[in-house]
Amino acid sequence: MGPILLREIMNVVVVESPAKAKTINKYLGNDFIVLASYGHVRDLPAKDGSVRPDADFEMDWEVDPKAQKNITAISQAIKGASTLYLATDPDREGEAISWHVYRLLEEKKSLKGIDVKRVVFHEITKDAVLEAMRNPRALNDELIEAYMARRALDYLVGFTLSPVLWRKLPGSRSAGRVQSVALRLICDRESEIERFNPQEYWSVKTAFTTPDGSPFTAHLTHLDGQKLDKFGLPDSAAAKKAVEAITTFDYSVRTVERKRTKRNPAPPFTTSTLQQEASRKLGFRTNRTMQIAQRLYEGIDIGGETVGLITYMRTDSFTLSQDAIKGTRELIVDRFGGKYLPASPRVYKTKAKNAQEAHEAIRPTDVTRMPRDVAARLSDEQLKLYELIWKRTVACQMESAEFDQVAVDITPPRGTVVLRATGSVLAFDGFLNLYQEGRDESDEDDKENRLPDLKEGMALSRGEVTPEQHFTQPPPRYSEASLVKKMEELGIGRPSTYSSILSVLQDRNYVKLEKKRFEPEDRGRLVTTFLMNFFNRYVEYNFTADLENQLDDISNGRADWKTVLRDFWSAFSKAVDDTKELRVRDVLDTLDAELGPHFFRETEDGKNPRACPTCADGRLGIKLGKFGAFIGCSNYPECGYTRPLVVAGNGDEGPAMDDGPRELGVDPASGLQVTLRKGPYGMYVQLGEAEGKIKPKRSSLPKGTEAASVDLPRALGLLALPRDIGPHPETSEMISAGIGRYGPYVKHAGVYVSLKPEDDVLSVGINRAVALLADSKKKPAKSVGEHPADGKPVTLHEGRFGPYVQHNGVRATLPKGVAEADLTLDQAVEILAAKAAKSGKTPPKKKAAPKKKAAPKKKPAAKKKAAPKKKAAPRKKAAAS
Repeated sequence: MGPILLREIMNVVVVESPAKAKTINKYLGNDFIVLASYGHVRDLPAKDGSVRPDADFEMDWEVDPKAQKNITAISQAIKGASTLYLATDPDREGEAISWHVYRLLEEKKSLKGIDVKRVVFHEITKDAVLEAMRNPRALNDELIEAYMARRALDYLVGFTLSPVLWRKLPGSRSAGRVQSVALRLICDRESEIERFNPQEYWSVKTAFTTPDGSPFTAHLTHLDGQKLDKFGLPDSAAAKKAVEAITTFDYSVRTVERKRTKRNPAPPFTTSTLQQEASRKLGFRTNRTMQIAQRLYEGIDIGGETVGLITYMRTDSFTLSQDAIKGTRELIVDRFGGKYLPASPRVYKTKAKNAQEAHEAIRPTDVTRMPRDVAARLSDEQLKLYELIWKRTVACQMESAEFDQVAVDITPPRGTVVLRATGSVLAFDGFLNLYQEGRDESDEDDKENRLPDLKEGMALSRGEVTPEQHFTQPPPRYSEASLVKKMEELGIGRPSTYSSILSVLQDRNYVKLEKKRFEPEDRGRLVTTFLMNFFNRYVEYNFTADLENQLDDISNGRADWKTVLRDFWSAFSKAVDDTKELRVRDVLDTLDAELGPHFFRETEDGKNPRACPTCADGRLGIKLGKFGAFIGCSNYPECGYTRPLVVAGNGDEGPAMDDGPRELGVDPASGLQVTLRKGPYGMYVQLGEAEGKIKPKRSSLPKGTEAASVDLPRALGLLALPRDIGPHPETSEMISAGIGRYGPYVKHAGVYVSLKPEDDVLSVGINRAVALLADSKKKPAKSVGEHPADGKPVTLHEGRFGPYVQHNGVRATLPKGVAEADLTLDQAVEILAAKAAKSGKTPPKKKAAPKKKAAPKKKPAAKKKAAPKKKAAPRKKAAAS
């Protein structure tokens, strides 16, 4: 009876994650049960018709198979319960998850007689959770409608625009509403870099010494009475003339200017600024930052108590609660002293138009919980991120740093030359005592440069005069931090989506991250060029930002979501319809004209970069094939010259590759020529040439291998793959290394594990291979025995849906009740036979065994009987006579 009574008063709380559920359950006590939805429980199916504009944007939702059991568990838990609390995250996505859970339970008719409430909290601490439970609300229709509008827009763009790409631009993957604009940013920056023409300029610095022997340096600012701008000394001749002018005179201090300046601390973290700072200071990728922050938010076990260490990490607000400000100010006085505390709290206002000011910035839930206090309970990455958040939060309420800036003008008696020395000395460290914001390489930072005590009229001794040559630099490629910053400035996407956007661009091979900088792949440039020429409006920065503003207007109740969708769809569908008459020839001509300067760059020797290296009068251009774009000759089919879509001469294609295969040498074992070649899927090495229908042996170059680095020994090593590394110390089964469709790997007992970028498939040793296999979650296959029909091995494997047995290409999952440890060969054969019979493969398997055994007996017998027949010579002689 006891459990039944408890069930009758049970309150059920639904959150997203099990970690969050575990933490909250401890706060609420025995009258509550907290369950996890494990994120989104349903979404739009990835097929046509999931959003129907003709039916006023009706949407079909599909329950994720993995989520079905979670919904069932929630449905079972609320039977007899009094109240269901939907406590998912306090943002649009969280509101949507609560709505989906509510609708699914409603469809199951599980909510009869149950009071449904929505609660939100921005930090997972006992006080915050209990306060939220005391102040529930209803589901927010505006947030839900904004979510549905965003999903509909993303779906309509993806499932309408992507097929156009596939038809008109073979080899493309897909297009997304926000991802395409982010890709354009990266491609536009690359175009800026390519168009950039460096400009030469010079500067002149002069060493001086004060009467007491203190050295310092000054730079030339005026010459012949004229102020010099950046390009005032355009070449070495002008610099030489300036040096001669400087060395003509003696110098003294003409003016000394001193002023006190302040630098204010940066505001507390938002999602965007946390991603940027973690990238600059900690080297974290944006998705890694969010994963770690999620864990800190959901709760960490600290001395037997599970508590959330930071507030909600998806926010665009700088707001801090009054309690947080009060606690931070008290800590500053206690730890740093009163001089580090401003007279009044600092208040920060976001510049973003649609920031949700009801949310807080990202801060520690308890500022007195210093990083050193929790260090033993956190991983290295968790500690680094928590310390970053803690320092930024405390620093944002500290006093400003103060600098004494000094500017000194140095002139000869007649004043026709002016040199300036500047210095900045830290007078009061303020917040810099604790924290200094990281800088992008494009940002100018204040550099502390101490000057000696200089006074007006002081005579100086001139030292060496040094001219320095400079060249203007192109804008840097975007890092993750600078790209996120730019997207936020333009209003593209929302901070919570930046991590997934950057991941998608890399997964589609539209961009790559080299030395922590984004470079567009040629496939990405093709897609961007296509969209900018035929769907320009939908990759414009202002258009995308305005659409984000409209979505925010929906969430704030200022716009109707169906109206926003209708306005977008009417123009977008017409733009798509207009491309139906677009010929591939038109696309090719546009791509060739737009991207020609990129793929066919002018050479120093003056040769025509478009000239075909094979035929006399062919012109190279961009072509489209079944598998994507490539570069080919205009005289096709008479001239069959092609090359991958890469810039000639940039090192990707290896030396002398434009003229065909590159010979590496002769294989000493076979005497065949080994060559390096280019195919539609990249570079590969080949042994010999094709003979009729017999294809020569080939091996692809591992990703990241430079063609220029491939010599004969390495090519022979690749052609010899797979290679045995050595027996596994535990199983004694051989470990081998090779290259497959997904790249280099090591293999053991039927388990394949990919090599890391730093591993070389030709030299990876037994210790490293064993370590990689041990780190892999995959388990090696176990031998069950030899199949009685053909003697081939029967093996036991760990699969995605449980253990299974395999024999001769047939796989069969172990039935319930059959334990792996107790599996016998007879059971395995029976399970496999049942699977084969179900798939119609039983008869061939039964007949296969006798055929193989009978074959050796029949062939010798036939040969023995054939011998007497050859003794027909006497007949031939008789016939002849």
